[in-house]
Amino acid sequence: MVATACGGASSSAPAAKESASTPATTNGMLAPDFELSTLAGGHERLSDRRGKDVVLIDFWATFCEPCLLALPELDALYQRERSRGFVVFAISIDEAASNSRVRNQVSKLGLSYPILLDPDTRVVSLYNPRATAPYSVLVGRDGRILRRQEGYTTGERENVEHAVDEALGK
Repeated sequence: MVATACGGASSSAPAAKESASTPATTNGMLAPDFELSTLAGGHERLSDRRGKDVVLIDFWATFCEPCLLALPELDALYQRERSRGFVVFAISIDEAASNSRVRNQVSKLGLSYPILLDPDTRVVSLYNPRATAPYSVLVGRDGRILRRQEGYTTGERENVEHAVDEALGK
């Protein structure tokens, strides 16, 4: 099994583990609200999904190989579970000048879920202050954080699927 993660600008992150608690993102806490522009030109607000959807927030970057491995797996899960009220917010932490790279990578991977842009890392600082990628947060229909995951492991898909299925069953 290969475990990998991309660190922030100056850090090297451990792979595929439950991340240390930070005040804004402790499991069971209400997820901090945000609104970001989408790659398609619209906007998405997390609180608009409260009471309706289970949301997987996935922080990623075009320079992060583990992210690029995980994104298609998340898309397959999204395609399979979206009719049950599951959505993925894939938040690119690439700088604004990289939007064409983000667009090219999304097109190349054939991703169908919303791609959100956080070039100022405003949202990443709320959820993932170390800015590691990939980093995901599963938010239940009630808006509470159910699970946080730092890194990506080739066998991690089953754990994510199980957590999503459990959240959708609630």
